[in-house]
Amino acid sequence: MSSFFGLGKTRTFKPRKDVPEGTKQYQLRKYAEATLGSGNLRLAVQLPEGEDLNEWLAVHAVDFFNHLNMLYGTVTEFCTSQECPIMSAGPRYEYLWEDGIKYKKPTKLPAPEYVDALMNWAQNILDDENVFPNKIGIPFPRNFRDTVRTIVRRLFRVYAHIYSNHFDQICALGIEGRFQRLSSVYRHFFLFINEVLFSHSSRVPPAHIRHSVAQFDLIEKKELAPLDELNDAVLAEDKTR
Repeated sequence: MSSFFGLGKTRTFKPRKDVPEGTKQYQLRKYAEATLGSGNLRLAVQLPEGEDLNEWLAVHAVDFFNHLNMLYGTVTEFCTSQECPIMSAGPRYEYLWEDGIKYKKPTKLPAPEYVDALMNWAQNILDDENVFPNKIGIPFPRNFRDTVRTIVRRLFRVYAHIYSNHFDQICALGIEGRFQRLSSVYRHFFLFINEVLFSHSSRVPPAHIRHSVAQFDLIEKKELAPLDELNDAVLAEDKTR
C-alpha cells in the first residue's frame, strides 16, 4: 500500500471522491454546507427531519475524513518519528494500531506512521461502494453504523494527538490560521458526535411519536477522555450561542 501522506516527503492531500449529483448524499452535503455557512453549528449537525440516518452519517464521515486529512497535513513539520515515537495523546494515553491485514495485532507505531496507516485504512473503506454506497437504490450494509463508529473513533485519536502533543507548537509559532482551522473543524466534529440524532420513520406517525428516541452514540465517553476539558469548553460555548 502506498504511503498516504508520503512519509519523509511533503504530505499529499488525497480527498475522498465526491458523491454524484442528484443523489441523496449529494443533497445532504449541500444542506450541511449551507447550514455550516450560516454559522450555526448546532443546526448543521442535526439530522434533518425525514432524512435517513445512514445517509447523514455517510456524508459526515467523508467530510470529517477530508477535513482531518487537510488539518494533519499542516502539522507534519512537527509530527515526526523523532518527535513523536509513539502515537499518544499526552503522557496518559497511547494508541496501538491494528487493521487485521498488515497489522494483525495491536502494534506500537510512531505517530506519523500510525496516522498514515489510519488514513489509508479509512480511505479504502470510504472508497468501497459496498460499504459506502453513493448510488440510488443501493442499500447500506447492516453493520454500517458500527463501521462509522470505528472510523470516527479512530479519527478522534488524531485530533487528540494534535491537541495534546502539538497545540503549544502551533500557538508558539503564532500561526493564527492553523489555530482557527483546528478549532473550527474539531468543534464541528465534536458537536456532531455529541449530538442526539433522531431517526425518522419513512411513514408519518402522529406528532407525539414522530421521533424515535434512541440516542446514537458514535464514540463512548471514555474514548473522549483525553480531550475532556476541551470538550466541556466546546459545549459550554455552544450553550451561550
